[in-house]
Amino acid sequence: MEISSKENTHFFSMPVDRSSFKSESSASKEKQSCCGGIKIFLGALSFVYFAKALSGSYLKSTITQIERRFDIPSSLVGVIDGSFEIGNLLIIILVSYFGAKLHRPRIIGAGCLIMSAGTFLIAMPQFFMGRYQYERFPSTINSTVSISPCLQDKSQTPLSALEKSQAKINTGCEKEAGSSMWIYVLLGNLLRGIGETPIQPLGITYIDDYAVEENAALYIGCVQTVAIVGPIFGFLLGSLCAKLYVDIGFVDLDSITITHKDVQWVGAWWLGYLIAGVISVLAGIPFWFLPKHLPKPEGRKDSSSSSEQSKFITEDNKEPHKSYQQQVKIAEMAKGKSQEFLSRLVNFLPSLKNLFRNPVYILYLCASIIQFNSLIGMVTYKPKYIEQQYGQTSSKTNFVIGLINKKAFGIFSGGLIMKKFRIDILGAAKLSLGSSFFGYLLLLSLFAMGCENSDVAGLTVSYHGTKWTTDYKQTLFSACNSGCLCSEDDWDPICGENGVTYVSACLAGCQASNSSGKNTMFFNCSCVGTSESSSRRSSAVVGPCQKGNKCPKMFLYFLVISVVTSYTLSVGGTPGYILLLRCIKPHLKSFALGVYTLAIRVLAGIPAPVYFGVAIDTTCLKWAIKRCGGRGACRLYDSSALRYMYLGLTLVLGTVSIFFSVAVLWVLRKRSSPQDETLSANGERSTCGTKSRKDNFVSSDHLIQTTFWPEKETRL
Repeated sequence: MEISSKENTHFFSMPVDRSSFKSESSASKEKQSCCGGIKIFLGALSFVYFAKALSGSYLKSTITQIERRFDIPSSLVGVIDGSFEIGNLLIIILVSYFGAKLHRPRIIGAGCLIMSAGTFLIAMPQFFMGRYQYERFPSTINSTVSISPCLQDKSQTPLSALEKSQAKINTGCEKEAGSSMWIYVLLGNLLRGIGETPIQPLGITYIDDYAVEENAALYIGCVQTVAIVGPIFGFLLGSLCAKLYVDIGFVDLDSITITHKDVQWVGAWWLGYLIAGVISVLAGIPFWFLPKHLPKPEGRKDSSSSSEQSKFITEDNKEPHKSYQQQVKIAEMAKGKSQEFLSRLVNFLPSLKNLFRNPVYILYLCASIIQFNSLIGMVTYKPKYIEQQYGQTSSKTNFVIGLINKKAFGIFSGGLIMKKFRIDILGAAKLSLGSSFFGYLLLLSLFAMGCENSDVAGLTVSYHGTKWTTDYKQTLFSACNSGCLCSEDDWDPICGENGVTYVSACLAGCQASNSSGKNTMFFNCSCVGTSESSSRRSSAVVGPCQKGNKCPKMFLYFLVISVVTSYTLSVGGTPGYILLLRCIKPHLKSFALGVYTLAIRVLAGIPAPVYFGVAIDTTCLKWAIKRCGGRGACRLYDSSALRYMYLGLTLVLGTVSIFFSVAVLWVLRKRSSPQDETLSANGERSTCGTKSRKDNFVSSDHLIQTTFWPEKETRL
């Protein structure tokens, strides 16, 4: 009691000086902690955005590697790719609703750990599957034994063929069952989607809550800018790992008889996932040391913040117990929260009905769903298309894709155009429509920039070197190899001196070989010499023949058009997003964005990779056969059919989305009338007003920076 009375006496003896000192010191401390804390959080969140964008883009770069390693078709790879969206959807509602009421930085940190665990899980099959086995004739393996490729004597049957025949009756099939470990890749990507869920909604809201209002848009823009760098490093990492052999560190690389240019080559796909997992772990560490709340800037303090400040004051005073009035306030607050939740639950169906009665919102939602189906499918299988259409290696493909990713400039340009010219909602609809129209018009020109099929005997050309007609029947056997004991299930291509690729040295009718490994040469090949009478042109070397001389030039044209197309399509991203925000009632914005995101993920992010993969599988000419039977990965695609299927499906979906965009513009023009001004003057805006409002636009500038496209960092 004496201490408290002395403190009170001292307090009242110097009322002015002490209060002013406390206010100045508390203000300076609050300003420093606010600025320092939010900047630390900003740096940590930027690093997380970089990490998640890197791992997402790296997954895209390893699709063909995973397909070959696990010997699975493209449709199954599409399921693996779509599992990320499934994992995201499993907890998005829980995170969005309950995450804001909990310790947001620690939830983000936990999400990073889950994301890293999923990334590590994707790489785990490499350590349990055994070594990768590719098809090679025994004479190409380092050995002193010379075996004739054209096996006219059963005693010379190579060991690989004997293993295949015995695999169905011995334990070889049990070992081959390890290829089902692609399930772990699917589960890892699912877990990665779960861990990535809280990063964007909780991170952006944390910045928006505790940053100075005029700096919030700048901070969020910095985060998005750093995220754009992630895909570049992701694809470059994929390019580096694709050059390294899959079993590097486990086998002697000198014994490998294939190169990274071979269709059977599998790079060290697992190595990049270990690197991405470590980066995710490091990115999540700072969030465990950040506070749950930061002091709000003075300009953004309200009643809630003042109540929190009073809570801090009582904690600083170290009162041993809460007063009765504070307990009553907490009880009333809890009661108010429960009533608010019940009211939201009751108003859910009316809000959904109100939202779906908005024709502009529904039409734009349909246009976005179809367009994202087109873009997601195209981006997912773009590496495969480049490899198969232009004969490029996986390493070069990933390197090129990482360098030509210019979508970020398109998004920035769209926002800059909107802000510079103060474009209203009708102008935003026109800009979005024009962007889509010219983008898909450019995409149409890619049909003329393809390469012809490689000349493969028995698949694309006859053994006499003539092109197939439209009613041809594929057959790998001919009179020139009728005396050989060959299997049509093998895929060990060789390139004859006549420029034709043969599925195997046996099917080429080769009688002898010399050297070993990558330098093996075959001689006296009866099928190679059928088109020319000279026996000097009856030799062949290991590996398929390269595509025509025009293909490198076509590939260069493809890259240029792809860059321009990607930029053109992305320009309409920001105007479309602003159109979505301004065509709905203000109190339904959050709900409308939630429905929009959910629809994009469910109806585009999940199904698009699957049915694009199924369509691509229909263009396969030669399937690999697993050791225990069953179809494996595709070895050779029909280049023309692949081009028309891949680009055609993309263009059909894009055209349908353009029709919906035209309908959006038509509805907006129809509703563009003086009645909109009277409706907006009454407070509730039930339809999309077309009059440009400077204050409304400025208040939504930060929304331009936070444009939410699902997995936008890795698209295009």
